[in-house]
Amino acid sequence: MSHNQCVLCKGRGFCGRPACPILEKFRSIESCVTVNKGTTSVFGASPPSVFIGRHEYPSVMSGPMVPPDMTGEESSLLEDPKKLLSMDIPSIIRARSRLVRAGARMNVHDASNPKDPLLLKSQELALSRTPVDTEAWFNKPLTNRLKFDSVLSPMGPSGELKDLDITENPDVPKKVDYLVYDDDILAKDAIVELSCANISQEHITRLLSIGLLGKERKLVPTRWSITAVDDMLGKELLNKVRDHSQISHITLFSGGAFGNHFEILLIPRIFSYELIEIWMPRAVWSGESAWIGSDSEGIDGKKKYSTLAGGYYAARLGVLEYLNSIKRQASVFIIREIRPEYWAPLGVWVVREATRNALHNSPQRFESIDSALLDMSSRLKTPMEAWKPKARLINELKSQKTLDLFY
Repeated sequence: MSHNQCVLCKGRGFCGRPACPILEKFRSIESCVTVNKGTTSVFGASPPSVFIGRHEYPSVMSGPMVPPDMTGEESSLLEDPKKLLSMDIPSIIRARSRLVRAGARMNVHDASNPKDPLLLKSQELALSRTPVDTEAWFNKPLTNRLKFDSVLSPMGPSGELKDLDITENPDVPKKVDYLVYDDDILAKDAIVELSCANISQEHITRLLSIGLLGKERKLVPTRWSITAVDDMLGKELLNKVRDHSQISHITLFSGGAFGNHFEILLIPRIFSYELIEIWMPRAVWSGESAWIGSDSEGIDGKKKYSTLAGGYYAARLGVLEYLNSIKRQASVFIIREIRPEYWAPLGVWVVREATRNALHNSPQRFESIDSALLDMSSRLKTPMEAWKPKARLINELKSQKTLDLFY
């Protein structure tokens, strides 16, 4: 399997191997795992967090994640992107490795009429906005293996859940309580309403994943629910952005996080969006050679799943949030350069937060697209001639004439 395929696969098994050799390299960091060998029960404050697997779908491993002997104040940082941003990669891996995945085999359709006490308690836990003291018992001693993924944040040991006890009352926001018990509202509409009520995206994703939203409820694998929420919130914002006036100037933002550098160019045209990803040599999936990919959409939005996977929707959400906040629309051209500093996958939240970080920085204005591209190229480590042929949106915008040119 070539390195190009590794970037597209990101550990999803496209090569047919029983285990991804790249992910196995990171799983070898077993010194991070803090659970003692032979442990069959854990007690701690769940962030709160639940994990729904995808293997053997529709019969999947589902349950809470519990950090042993951790207080609520300590565990709250494990699911909070803003707090994780203040840490370095090894510190994030060490912190997240303390989350024990407690899973029991469940059918995804069980959520429509939950009777399994383990599912009911997991759902009760997922309702809370603050950490909840939780105790879990396992059928066998825990398996001390770290889990890495292109979408998910790193996670620690796992075990087959035998019993579960929530030892304090969850702190449930009124809006969450209302929408969870409303089975006449579509999941999409519930997600938008929760977001408008300032319920965190991590909380919304948790509710969708554990089967607490919508008319036809089911468990949704965590990695799917993360991208689904990014996509649905992005589409809702796009409906608003389409009605806004165009920005007045060609505007360029720069920034990023954890070796993910972003150049975000906003051009005064109706909304369109293109993301170019540059995986530099020795970055997390790229091996010894660089890989460059791109995907895009027009004013009508994305019709098929992006070839760039979850990062495409996470970056789009960040820029749509910004455009809606300034009540403007624009054509959006983004380059994400993934550098060797990003040596372990931390999850797609990095893309979302790095995009938001860049858009909080002071922008530059330009008279032409070419001058903006030159300035952008001065901060990128990859030469322009390597990525510009992929920039289909830029080529189209430079060749298109608009009505205002005739007045």
